[in-house]
Amino acid sequence: MKIGIVGLPNVGKSTLFNSITKAGAECANYPFCTIEPNVGMVTVPDERVDKLAQIYNPQKVTYATIEFVDIAGLVKGASKGEGLGNKFLSHIREVDSIVHVVRCFEDENIAHVDGSVDPVRDIETINLELCLADLETIEKRLERAKKSLKADKKFQNEIDLLEKIKIGLESGIPARNIELNDEEKEIIKTSFLLTLKPILYVGNISENEIEDPDSNPNLVKLKEYAKKESSEVIPLCVKIEEELSGLDKDDKQEMLEALGLSESGLDKLIKASYKLLGLMSFLTAGEPEVRAWTIKVGTKAPNAAGKIHSDIERGFIRAEVISFDDLMKSGGSMVTAKEKGLVRSEGKDYVMQDGDIVLFRFNV
Repeated sequence: MKIGIVGLPNVGKSTLFNSITKAGAECANYPFCTIEPNVGMVTVPDERVDKLAQIYNPQKVTYATIEFVDIAGLVKGASKGEGLGNKFLSHIREVDSIVHVVRCFEDENIAHVDGSVDPVRDIETINLELCLADLETIEKRLERAKKSLKADKKFQNEIDLLEKIKIGLESGIPARNIELNDEEKEIIKTSFLLTLKPILYVGNISENEIEDPDSNPNLVKLKEYAKKESSEVIPLCVKIEEELSGLDKDDKQEMLEALGLSESGLDKLIKASYKLLGLMSFLTAGEPEVRAWTIKVGTKAPNAAGKIHSDIERGFIRAEVISFDDLMKSGGSMVTAKEKGLVRSEGKDYVMQDGDIVLFRFNV
């Protein structure tokens, strides 16, 4: 699953990417420094894995991971090929969700492509280009659907839906903000619309605003905008996150405490990105390995077992399950948990829950 980091040039995208992945993508104070997308695998912070590792002292500890893609900065006219528009649009089409970095800090030494800081204008610049690109996609599909209607009347539903989305896009409304029922979502998902991808915003603020982010009026505007479309905003200072990412665990903790923070903005962002993709983790624990396994929300036990090995899915008998919280209430002892009746035996129809600790029973 890929998450694309997007935004206008010079908003801190590549610096954020470097901080998340420590991949060393080139960063500079001029547009289009990022041309080909940089890609990095990121570990999802999980305190549950940390705790289980303390209990089992395993030979190996494995966290869930997601992939971040740093995509070139977009400018007005991208949908018509301006700047690196065509490349930008093709790269964003390949990701599953979007982290939109929005500049909220003021700094006369760092150029803004539009000459001033205005988070809502910046978001709408990108939204407009994505809407225009999606309009082209919708119009092509609409043309095909109308031709097919002559042979099969069932295409009328698709035409009605496409017209509905077209009206929204022409008004600058991203497809994700257009109310669709389950049937409509199923029809449109094969169009791979850019504006249908789930999104969260990063408000890049200055160092002196870390303790009180809402003192930044630009961040407040961003939050008000995001609230209207039920999107999340993660405020962070990219400059500080870059510094934190270069520290060892103890020094990082010391700096966070000095800043009055319980966790870094990056950790919050990575966790939020994981949820944005509709992902969650189940856990396996023992002396050989403590591991978080990534599955989609709503996955049933046999399919989850298949993440470990296809043979376990094929031979699935049952899953012995305890929630992480219940294990902690039992002092981390599986024996105590069983005595309390907290370990459950679940069958093929069991829908996995985030934080389930599981032992799968199966026939070879």
